[in-house]
Order: sequence, then structure tokens, then C-alpha cells
Amino acid sequence: MTESAHSITIAGWREWIAVPSAGIPWIKAKLDTGARTSSVHAYDVELVGEGADERVRFRIRPWQESADDAVLVECPVHDRRSVRSSSGHVEERLVVLMDVAIMGRPVTTEVTLSNRDTMGFRMLIGRQALRHGFVVDSARSFLGGRAPKEVRRANRGR
Repeated sequence: MTESAHSITIAGWREWIAVPSAGIPWIKAKLDTGARTSSVHAYDVELVGEGADERVRFRIRPWQESADDAVLVECPVHDRRSVRSSSGHVEERLVVLMDVAIMGRPVTTEVTLSNRDTMGFRMLIGRQALRHGFVVDSARSFLGGRAPKEVRRANRGR
């Protein structure tokens, strides 16, 4: 194993991350050790193709209080899974593989597509992604640094 395979990165319970596979340089995410799989706010979800060629096309709004800078993403469907939400409701969700960068470290992880309009964060990072060398300090936030001021303002709809 390489030295980097043994390195541990301490992250806060919320961090600004990147989703390079979707062309998103900044999105505020909750790092949730209680969730197995990561989740992203997706809308206009549309299945294209069939069988082994099945793909999903969807949009992501990276900002909490704004529809600006929405991104169109298309990728293969990795799986379909029944997921229990924090409110106890079970729903079937599409699962895709996405590249994310947490505190500058690239990770490929399973991500479910979900409507997170009522949630406090557009993205949730679960244990599958965090097991790649991250420890979450629940008392701290943004240990990877804050997004630029204009990004933080866009996230608040200003």
C-alpha cells in the first residue's frame, strides 16, 4: 500500500466540496456518518437508453437559495436502491457513480439522486465516500476552507 492509503484527513461535519465529474467547483455538503450512501439534489431526472446502455440525465442546482448556475449531468445508471430517508420514508432511488473532491482529495463514490429542496444541504456525503481516509469532527466546520465570498453569497441567493 502507498503512504496515501494510510493517511487520515480530519473534516468538519459540513464542508465545501467539488464535483468535478459534474463541472461543479463548489457545493456545500453535509458529511453524514449516519448515511451509507451519498446523495445529491437532482431534478428534471430523465432515463435514456435501455439495458446495459441505460443512462440518466438530470440537473443539479449547487446553490441553496438560488436556481442560478444549474448544471446538466448525464451518466450511466449504476444501480437502483431502496433508501430510507431521515424522516423514515422509504423510496427507490437511482444510483450513479460520481467523482467528488472532499478537502481537495478525489473520491469516486455512489450517489443517489434525490429531491433535497427541503434539506439544508444540496449534497450529503455518506460513509462509503468517507471510508477513503476521512474522519469527521462533529464539532467543527469547513476545515477544508471556505468558498470564495461570491460563492457563499450565491449559495444564500444574493
